[in-house]
Amino acid sequence: MGRKKQSFSCLLLVIFLGSQTFCCEEISLTEDASPSVPDFNETRYAVCEMRPSSSLPEGQLQISGQVLFKQVYPKETLRVMVNLHGFPSKDDQFRAIHIHEFGDLINGCESTGGHYNPLKVDHPNHPGDLGNFSGLHKHIRQHMRSLATLFGERSVLGRAVVIHEKEDDMGRGGDEGSLLHGNAGRRLACCIIGISSSKHWDKTVEPSREE
Repeated sequence: MGRKKQSFSCLLLVIFLGSQTFCCEEISLTEDASPSVPDFNETRYAVCEMRPSSSLPEGQLQISGQVLFKQVYPKETLRVMVNLHGFPSKDDQFRAIHIHEFGDLINGCESTGGHYNPLKVDHPNHPGDLGNFSGLHKHIRQHMRSLATLFGERSVLGRAVVIHEKEDDMGRGGDEGSLLHGNAGRRLACCIIGISSSKHWDKTVEPSREE
């Protein structure tokens, strides 16, 4: 009788330990799972749907449109297409476009933080310093290459693109603001960079001749 009880207890222990191992294995699988970023033939695409800042007073420019991104392989240069409208018909004012640190629009463009500056260097050496642009017939349509990336720890996915009121002084202003943000002035419009399919890029960029 004693042996039967002992054997039965051992059997329960084996079943218990087996179930614990199984549960631990399942937890491990769950913890390892993470959302994946879709690649299209090893190419990543992103889109930023530009909107006027909600914190702007009435009467300011209502800029909208898209900023598109494409990068082939992690080590290839990021291509950017700025395709925006809402500028004056005769527009002699150059305006800066930068990638900012946070994809947070809760307080309009003011909550996007400063320039995205992962290397902690002075402006205009930030990877998201895209340059100055002026509107032509109410539009800005410009293709360029950028030192930013859609891959790895320094990816700009989830960050913001901001259009400023003034021209970027490219760090030559002789003051602290020049080395931080180029003294580009008020933030007129912004958007959050999100991963996308290739359709926006194919429709807007590929059919046209690169500038």
